[in-house]
Amino acid sequence: MSSGKSSLVLFHGVTMSAAAWDGVVPHLTDHHDVLAPTALGHRGGPVALDRPVKVRDIVDAAERMLDERGIAKAHLAGNSLGGWMAIELALRGRALSVCALSPAGFWDGGGHGQTAAVTKLRRMVALVQLTRPIQPLALRSSVIRRLAMRDIACRADRLTPAQALAATTDLIECAVTDDVLGTEEQIASVPELPCPITLAWSEKDAILPPSVNGRIAQERFPHARFEILRGVGHVPMIDDPQLVAATILATTGAVPATTNVPAASPDADR
Repeated sequence: MSSGKSSLVLFHGVTMSAAAWDGVVPHLTDHHDVLAPTALGHRGGPVALDRPVKVRDIVDAAERMLDERGIAKAHLAGNSLGGWMAIELALRGRALSVCALSPAGFWDGGGHGQTAAVTKLRRMVALVQLTRPIQPLALRSSVIRRLAMRDIACRADRLTPAQALAATTDLIECAVTDDVLGTEEQIASVPELPCPITLAWSEKDAILPPSVNGRIAQERFPHARFEILRGVGHVPMIDDPQLVAATILATTGAVPATTNVPAASPDADR
């Protein structure tokens, strides 16, 4: 039986899983029926049978999931690759609104806006793979959690050791990392937005900096609402789940935009 709430679907970033949203979902369920699937080729998600996988294949799989669940349109939110997925689904007419958190795809394929991000992500993947044997012990340290994940979050020490270890396992066991990082796809300009779209960029994003990829996003989607999320890194769900939830709910219209809580300072709670 339907709850009467509109559906909200959350898409995670590359190498991650639905667990990326665990801290955010409790802040959303009073307002929406929330679904957080794991993407094609990622740990716990549908198996990718045809390789190499393109972003459009991952979007196709997400659209099939919506069809299987009988969801014609939903509010969509996503981070990084997930933000790109949400935008592409909106362009296919499947979105009531989109909140894209530092979305990937706003680059010129093979250009600096992509290659710099890919270089950092490949370096992070290699480091995590190399250190896997010592991670269960090392990640007990809040200092090591913060340092090890500094490219994607300002305060990864807020994760528990178990959460950090699960995130590294997601990364190591993602089957499509090389496929996605090697894509030449990008998000093209559109003359008219298919629905309300918020581009919410992390102020401290070290993977897709607002000064580079955020600027391209504003150029290609000039009618989208552009917002800077203060004090958070590329995966803002780690640093400030409440801020992320408030930003999403402002986009869906569940709460007024003026109710967004301020981002936590990177040095807060120390």
